[in-house]
Amino acid sequence: MNPKYEQQMKKGVLEMLVLKRLESEPKYGYQLISELREESGGMFTLKEGTLYPILYRLEDEKLVESRWSEPKGKEVSRKYYGITEKGKEELRELSELWRSFAAHVNEMTGDNKITGSNEG
Repeated sequence: MNPKYEQQMKKGVLEMLVLKRLESEPKYGYQLISELREESGGMFTLKEGTLYPILYRLEDEKLVESRWSEPKGKEVSRKYYGITEKGKEELRELSELWRSFAAHVNEMTGDNKITGSNEG
């Protein structure tokens, strides 16, 4: 795959994927990086320099909020990010937009196998 196109396509969905990972519980940065890599089979292998600007932007937009954990024993304090109600609404809208976008692209390319949908 052409790395330029792959990078552009990934950039368009990273915020949605980060919000989705935070939907169930607050997580810290490395945890998000690991989950995205594992759950995507390596397709989304992010560096900290990619993830943290996304988290800061989401926090500025009030879509996530952060808090520091209390250190326990030899553990260090970690900054956890959790989704806000505004973030949950944004995630619903982004997910709906993504489904529509993917369905239209699949329809236009004649490849409906990915979503299994014939919606147009």
